Amino acid sequence: MGLAKRINSIFQAKSNAALDKIEDPRQTLDLSYQQQLENLTKVKRAVADVATARKRVEIQAEQLKSQGDKLADQAKAALAQGNEPLAREALTRREAIAAQLKDLDTQHATIVEQEDKLTQTSQKLQTEVEAFRTKKETIKATYTAAEASAHISEAVSGISTSMNDAGAAMQRAQDKVASMQARSGALDELLASGALTDLTAEPTDDIQAQLDKVGKTSDIDAQLAALKTQMGTGDTGQLPSGQGA
Repeated sequence: MGLAKRINSIFQAKSNAALDKIEDPRQTLDLSYQQQLENLTKVKRAVADVATARKRVEIQAEQLKSQGDKLADQAKAALAQGNEPLAREALTRREAIAAQLKDLDTQHATIVEQEDKLTQTSQKLQTEVEAFRTKKETIKATYTAAEASAHISEAVSGISTSMNDAGAAMQRAQDKVASMQARSGALDELLASGALTDLTAEPTDDIQAQLDKVGKTSDIDAQLAALKTQMGTGDTGQLPSGQGA
């Protein structure tokens, strides 16, 4: 295969592929059906034309037969009057008409044969067109169903992809929430341990801190004295609570 022929084949293949993408088979089938209807109409018109020609021949033959019958009557009338030459002339004309009738009969037989063939062809085409129409509608319905199924599959595929993306986004959000919660818990632990200054607590100065310390010491001393007293009296009841409690 030459280079030009290979290039032409490649171009043709690409053209067919591009055409296949944009071609709607339903429209193609409808167009083909319309073309068949047009051809069927042409055949029916041809049948009608032949039938008209046949009818014209039949009318012409009837007229010639009428003329022949008239000439026969005229020949009889001429003989009745003793005018043989006139009777001969009438019969001569009648003979010419008979020859014309014979030609018309031949033409009529040919036309009838053509009409029969065209009628059969028209009927056959009519049946084929009707069968094509039924098959066309079936194929169109099947294609429409397949197209809808393909669209549903595409939609489901899109939803599946979206759900995957949404799942990943949700997982990232959950991870971020968990990370924020972990950071918040760690901060609370640091604040509780005193490693970080709790800015939300009431500010205290060093004097107040010493006063609070002395108060706590006095409270412990009072609890210790009360405990000694209980032990000296032999009382083993509940330990005394602190004053600050």
